[in-house]
Amino acid sequence: MREAYHEELGSIGDTLVEMANLVGSAIGLATTALLDADLKLAENVISADNKIDDLQRDLENRAIAILARQQPVATDLRTVVTSLRMSADLERSGDLAEHVAKLARMRFPAKAVPRDLRRTILEMGQLAQRLMAQAAEVIITQDVEAALQLEKDDDRMDELHRVVFQHLMDKQWHHGVETAVDVTLVGRYYERFADHAVSVARRVIYLVTGEHADETTTEQPTTV
Repeated sequence: MREAYHEELGSIGDTLVEMANLVGSAIGLATTALLDADLKLAENVISADNKIDDLQRDLENRAIAILARQQPVATDLRTVVTSLRMSADLERSGDLAEHVAKLARMRFPAKAVPRDLRRTILEMGQLAQRLMAQAAEVIITQDVEAALQLEKDDDRMDELHRVVFQHLMDKQWHHGVETAVDVTLVGRYYERFADHAVSVARRVIYLVTGEHADETTTEQPTTV
């Protein structure tokens, strides 16, 4: 009975990793669709979001069943509750990738991102995908130091977000209001996507240590 119980807990972790991998791939594909005005790819990203939603609902159902049947305590309870929160972060990340793809679809056959911002948006998309891959690895390894590093790596996304706004505020901006709105939204989507990856890493820190990220240092992690 206990073996089956721990298998159930393990399967929840496996689902979180699967979700993280899916949303990471989705943001990468959505970025390509956005920059290349690839309608087919955008449609694929949009339709694939259903699988992420289904995984979250299935995870929630299994987690609630564990809470009801097993009444876990201590670390196991923290695992279930934290996993529910991580699944919400990952589901929202999938929605953000879908938003990027929908913008590509809406502007097709035109490209939503002007040439002078393509490099910045490309880097934002690549960084978002990389941060989510790091989050998936943190879920697997439960490495507190790697989780803390992910939050530091997110600083680059904040820098890129500021670059986008610098372009928008520049007197040389000549792409019009509609494009300005598109670029503003896209920048926000990537910034929020990265925030969710950081949130997942922070929740792993809490899962492992029983402490929140701002209470934890790489020199003296506390294990509970």
